[in-house]
Amino acid sequence: MDVTIHQSWKPLLQAEFDTPYFENLQRFVKKEYTTHKCYPPGKQIFAAFDWCPFDNLKVVIIGQDPYHGIGQANGLCFSVNDSIAHPPSLINIFKEIESDLSIPYPKSGNLERWAKQGVLLLNATLTVRAHQAGSHQKRGWEIFTDAVIRTISDKKENVVFLLWGGFAKQKSKLIDTSKHKILATGHPSPLSANRGYWFGNKHFSKTNSLLEQAGLKPIEW
Repeated sequence: MDVTIHQSWKPLLQAEFDTPYFENLQRFVKKEYTTHKCYPPGKQIFAAFDWCPFDNLKVVIIGQDPYHGIGQANGLCFSVNDSIAHPPSLINIFKEIESDLSIPYPKSGNLERWAKQGVLLLNATLTVRAHQAGSHQKRGWEIFTDAVIRTISDKKENVVFLLWGGFAKQKSKLIDTSKHKILATGHPSPLSANRGYWFGNKHFSKTNSLLEQAGLKPIEW
């Protein structure tokens, strides 16, 4: 795994790249991609950072694992490539946007359009073996992405963090709430959403309201 990441992030994360855990992680990922089918494609492992330069960042959405089906993962959490069927969680995200902001349900599930506006779509684990959910967890990715969250918390102001579900909510301890805003709710997966933990959270209008209060341009969801 070669670390090709947007230049705005390099000086902030170089200390992590130089650690023994990250060198071990690189070796593991390189071997996995050589011996197994893995996602996302190698060039898209750091896509969340490439589409959302550090200077542009104003919203963070935290996912857990990349999608592990054929052609789905593109390096952005909850996002799938154009023309790929929308997974259940993404369907529920779009339904909530529809009811919250009266925006028509989109054809494409590719969320690059959000990332370009300053939404960091960060999975806690950035790679996965095909058809094996969680197969690259606890190999070092979580240490790295926790460091990313801490760096954002330390170096930025007025970022809105969207923490969906129990796993994402655990990341709140990494965030300085005197400088940033956290919006937390249930996960958009059908299991959670159908129990009433997702729909009606209005996170998208609330995010835009918080951004405008900070003098920042709202997101076109």
